[in-house]
Amino acid sequence: MTTESTPQLTPATEPTPRNSRRQVRQPLLLAFTLACGVLLGSNPFRPSNQNPDGTVRGYLKFKEILSYVDRDYVDSVDAEALSDYAIGRMLEQLDPHSVFIPAKQQQQASSFLQSDFDGVGVEFNIFHDTVTVVAPLSGGPAELSGLQPGDRIMAVNGERVSGIHITTEQMFGKLRGTRGSKVVLQLLRHHQVKPLNVAVIRNRVPNNSVDVSYLLDKQTGYIKISRFATGTYDEFKQALGDLRRQGMTSLVLDLRGNPGGYLDRATKLADEFIGGTRKIVYTDGKGDQYDTQTFSRVTGEFEEGPLVVLVDEGSASAAEVVAGALQDHDRALVVGRRTYGKGLVQQPIALNDGSELRLTIARYYTPSGRSIQKSYRKGLAAYEQDLQNRLRHGELFHADSIHFADSLRYHTDHGRTVYGGGGIMPDIFVPRDTSAFSAYYTRLQSHNLVREYALNYYKEHKTELEALRPEQFLSTFRISDSQLQALVDMAVRDGMPANPTHLRTCASLLRNQIKAYIARSAYGKQTYYAVLHEQDIELKQAVQAMGNGSANPMQKLSMN
Repeated sequence: MTTESTPQLTPATEPTPRNSRRQVRQPLLLAFTLACGVLLGSNPFRPSNQNPDGTVRGYLKFKEILSYVDRDYVDSVDAEALSDYAIGRMLEQLDPHSVFIPAKQQQQASSFLQSDFDGVGVEFNIFHDTVTVVAPLSGGPAELSGLQPGDRIMAVNGERVSGIHITTEQMFGKLRGTRGSKVVLQLLRHHQVKPLNVAVIRNRVPNNSVDVSYLLDKQTGYIKISRFATGTYDEFKQALGDLRRQGMTSLVLDLRGNPGGYLDRATKLADEFIGGTRKIVYTDGKGDQYDTQTFSRVTGEFEEGPLVVLVDEGSASAAEVVAGALQDHDRALVVGRRTYGKGLVQQPIALNDGSELRLTIARYYTPSGRSIQKSYRKGLAAYEQDLQNRLRHGELFHADSIHFADSLRYHTDHGRTVYGGGGIMPDIFVPRDTSAFSAYYTRLQSHNLVREYALNYYKEHKTELEALRPEQFLSTFRISDSQLQALVDMAVRDGMPANPTHLRTCASLLRNQIKAYIARSAYGKQTYYAVLHEQDIELKQAVQAMGNGSANPMQKLSMN
């Protein structure tokens, strides 16, 4: 390794006459320019104008220490891994969302926001260390090759994947691959003794971010958006157009659990609801370089008509931008619970080795001037415990547990009071379902037993289920006491003692989820969501706010 020697850049500490200062400054400037020239010759190192000498010293210090460790440390070390670790710890000192993504993880991290990927197209779960197909994606290679819900994947290209504690990420890595390449899956199918070898040709698989869209009733549409990915706006436009053609006059936009994504997709979506030329979001960064303002510009497809936006503590970033803009302009009623509170803008910066730096370069603000970002002054550990603290303090169950400082008070276009500094507070608060916090229910979920029972039920009753239309299933199918007891018996065999008291607490929720998971395998996503919505208290509040589909929920709020 070659190291460079650089002149000392420490500034003079004693006062000097004006001419003398100029004489000192000139050789320092020359030395600094020389140092930067050496560094720029091998990489894009460009210190800022605010503290260039300190940046250069820090850079050279790290380079020198890493060189000594690599060359002289008593044991062999992985210098690149050490560097990655040091970079990660450094970024933690900035804010919770500036992150470094090593090259080997970058592709997987980016795929979350892509509208498609190359693979086999299968939704799977891992039950008892066995990879099990929940459903092949519609029209994907797996469905075309005959994979069925309940198939257990024992090996991929001759390499065993069951019984080895494989992770979900590792399984993704085996199923995804270059388009046109072949992968051979060894399957065990229900009621078949011998395993099957099925060859699947990988192809482009849609990675939809609009999970589902359908009419809740004759007038009320529902669109669920899981993230703001490359294809989100186009998917949304198609879903919205389809619903309008079916007679939709009011809409529920579900952003619960949406962690954000691409800001421009989110603002384009918001523009579909906001008329005229009005501000959607603005950003404020260091200097003017990253200061932006985004306005509504196009004539949207649903600028008038009742609109409710569902949010919760999992709604973050771009999802909060949409909710905040619609709330500030009194365009939509926001229903649910306070959102996550991520209002920092990250710029992805590709590095030479294929890794990526996602650096915070600005903050988001809603049209009224609210900062979405919650405080991170107490450090990363405290920041990551925020949702648990909300639960502990009762915020997820009682609106009066939430307190905002008067200094964070802002006003919507119509003069309603809203607050900033930590997410978007909904107009109508809906508490979490307490039955989901039963310890027994939590253990059933963590062991994946509810999904496993539902999938086993589907395999055993596939013929009867296929004889029912989705509408018949929704209206007539019920989970009986004996079926619920069968789940309890399965849990006992898995080492989880029965708890009749806790079971009574969460029985209704379990029945609903078992039915939903059966629907997912038998009929697809729309029926799955339709079942879940039977006990969705936030959605019921949204529909109630709509009235008969002709009332504007914002008018109801102002009257209250």
